[in-house]
Amino acid sequence: MKGESTAVRDASARYAPQVDIPAVQEGYKQTEVGVIPEEWELVTVGDLATVRDGTHQTPKYVPIGIPFYSVEHVTSRNFSNTKFIAEEEHKHLTRSFKIERGDVLMTRIGSIGECVLVDWDVEASFYVSLALLKISGADAAYVVAYSESSAFKKEVDLQSLPSATPKKINLGPISHIRLALPKSQEEQRAIATALSDVDALLEALDRLIAKKRDIKQATMQQLLTGQTRLPGFEGAWEVKQFDEVLVRLNAKSNQIQTNDYRHTGMYPVVDQGKEPVVGFSDRANQIFHCPKGGVIVFGDHTCIVKFVDFDFLVGADGTQIIKGKPGQITLFYAYQLEYRGVDPTGYNRHFKSLREKEFSAPDEREQAAILSDMDAELEALQQRRAKTTALKQAMMQELLTGRTRLVEPAARERAAS
Repeated sequence: MKGESTAVRDASARYAPQVDIPAVQEGYKQTEVGVIPEEWELVTVGDLATVRDGTHQTPKYVPIGIPFYSVEHVTSRNFSNTKFIAEEEHKHLTRSFKIERGDVLMTRIGSIGECVLVDWDVEASFYVSLALLKISGADAAYVVAYSESSAFKKEVDLQSLPSATPKKINLGPISHIRLALPKSQEEQRAIATALSDVDALLEALDRLIAKKRDIKQATMQQLLTGQTRLPGFEGAWEVKQFDEVLVRLNAKSNQIQTNDYRHTGMYPVVDQGKEPVVGFSDRANQIFHCPKGGVIVFGDHTCIVKFVDFDFLVGADGTQIIKGKPGQITLFYAYQLEYRGVDPTGYNRHFKSLREKEFSAPDEREQAAILSDMDAELEALQQRRAKTTALKQAMMQELLTGRTRLVEPAARERAAS
């Protein structure tokens, strides 16, 4: 597997208040999950749903059979790449019970509190690492949308086992998680639909970016290796070692741990995972101030390569920060690493292998010309995606706290009566 590269732009989500306002405005009330509209309710998951877990037995996988879900399916939102168990075993999994359209699957071991709505017809079993929420007292899509809020994440942390490694939340405490709920299901659906529309836009942008990358791959490989030259440039390129063109930066003091990632916050978190931004944090004292020209984020354990040109917090152990030396353009070498990659050898430190690589090195003027020729369209798409991600964060802050309402007061009163 080769390294993967992602260019990221403008991903910082900042929600600074513009004017001084009272702590609690008229028409709102203070609750344990924050300030919410007076007519909203503070409820628990147990008020809205029956909560069950899956089988505690280690499954026996077969090539074809009944789908068997676990944490990675929920966190990736991808249920196509799944394992199967025999139909007979499915019938005898005493802890399992039927998943139906409209149910919610929630992770309870590892990356706890992640939720996904089952909006398809399926016969499947699930492992103890998941909880199944059968929603009857609210719109299920709203519950899933609310699960992405910082208030919900704090509630999950509050109910989790404090010393468990990996993180874990038991079945009973899931029922005690509190959430803010509009009385009107019409308003619940309106909020869920608005946020779902943004998710659909993000998915469409991801597909378009992937398509553009595929189309440009052959051309970029030729430009990055000098097989194809732009008009006005000639002469052989030099071959240089890592230490001649790149330098590793010390960002240990800017690093935070995985359990400190949040879904909302002032600053983005970048780690060695595939996603451009993996979370947010308010830890301004640990911010990494990105130098002009950006940096390469290299996954020492994953071999993933990302180009970043905004201030961020450095994610968990294994995240390395690299930049071009004077006279070298960082982004040019980020693209070279994308197409040549560093072959992973398991959960090992790969920075040593990276330092042994050789790089094709034209002068700075030709590096800039190559980047300008091949990256403009892709950069615009990346900027659009980053701004859409920030927009969703802002929408969640507004809609899930009732600061912005999507249903008129008269309609809310009719629906609640």
